[in-house]
Amino acid sequence: MTASTNLISSGTTAREKVNLRTPEVMTAVQEQVESHYRSDIVDKVRRAGGIISVGGVTVRLAKQFGFCYGVERAIDLAYAARKVFNDRRLFIVGEIIHNPEVNEQISSLGIKNLLGNNKQANIEDLQPDDVVIVPAFGTELSTLQQIKERGCQIVDTTCGDVMSVWKRVRKYANESATSIIHGKAEHEETKATSSRALGDGKGHYLVVLTLADTDYVCDYIRHGGDKQAFLDKFRGAYSPGFDPDVHLRTVGVANQTTMLRGETEEVQRRIRQAIVDRDGAEGAARNFRFFDTICGATQERQDALRELLTAPMNLLLVVGGYNSSNTSHLAEMGEEKLPTYFVLNASRLVSRTEIKHFDLHQKAEVVTRDWLPDGNIVVGITAGASCPNNLIEETLLRLYQLRGIAPEQLAAAA
Repeated sequence: MTASTNLISSGTTAREKVNLRTPEVMTAVQEQVESHYRSDIVDKVRRAGGIISVGGVTVRLAKQFGFCYGVERAIDLAYAARKVFNDRRLFIVGEIIHNPEVNEQISSLGIKNLLGNNKQANIEDLQPDDVVIVPAFGTELSTLQQIKERGCQIVDTTCGDVMSVWKRVRKYANESATSIIHGKAEHEETKATSSRALGDGKGHYLVVLTLADTDYVCDYIRHGGDKQAFLDKFRGAYSPGFDPDVHLRTVGVANQTTMLRGETEEVQRRIRQAIVDRDGAEGAARNFRFFDTICGATQERQDALRELLTAPMNLLLVVGGYNSSNTSHLAEMGEEKLPTYFVLNASRLVSRTEIKHFDLHQKAEVVTRDWLPDGNIVVGITAGASCPNNLIEETLLRLYQLRGIAPEQLAAAA
């Protein structure tokens, strides 16, 4: 993963680059970040093999969960920017990651949000002395250009894996290949990637979310069809001027880095087969491209959960922000095997008889009764790459509390 250590100079006038990651700054930042997000209990359980058992309740932690390197780096740089530019106004382009507690903590540092539902300021109000943080997802080129035109300094925390996808879709555009992006069209990362897929203005993109979407595209590749119906179906998920009769001739597949690898691979396989059916194997060699752009940390967490799910368990708790794509996919994986509850934090474990959790199908928080069995039980816990360890600890403590086990007992056993 690529990691930049400097503030990126930008704007209409040249700015001196400022190193945010000096030893002095980072020592202070690490102390502050750990005070907000670290968990001694989670660290101890991990060192003990990821299993803790007290009072008839055994908890198994996935081998990989919680903050990834890219998220840690983004948070570190945001905290560092606050320390280095303590006399300047600081802003962030949307949420730094998809976790409400972390975003609230960033806001408490006096860093104001420029985009989204929790918008606190306008890009038009930015001044040359302001500092703007680009989150781990990156941002659209048009948004970045607006900020540069205001003359601001920019702290770019974009994940290196995301930038690798941008490099790939720009290459597709240069080769006149339309980028078919497996992801959520409204997701910040996919929007940022889509803007890069335009290349110098001649490139095109189409975003597909499901295998059903993919099959629809494949059918059009093979047989053509009603152009207007196609455009209506994918409205908001393709580039300006996109014409399926023209721009599905040569395609390259990319993806939002937090998708399920198996599903992305199936998207690739189906689209390639459609090109082969239309153009033959030789033609497909010219007209189809793909590249593995799944985030390594996302894959590690999926693999770790897949391994965890081989152990006998009564239920699984998935902790994290409801708008987190990588966390949602962990919940999907769990649902296929056993009762799974996708919870925002410990407060959702309301009682032994009631749990509030996010239903991926209803896309809303729901209440389930009689969720916690009596007797000896085994509970699995995992979390997405945007969930800090302190929230996992709080969930662990709450689970045991509901079975009458005090935090002191748990700490002693860890």
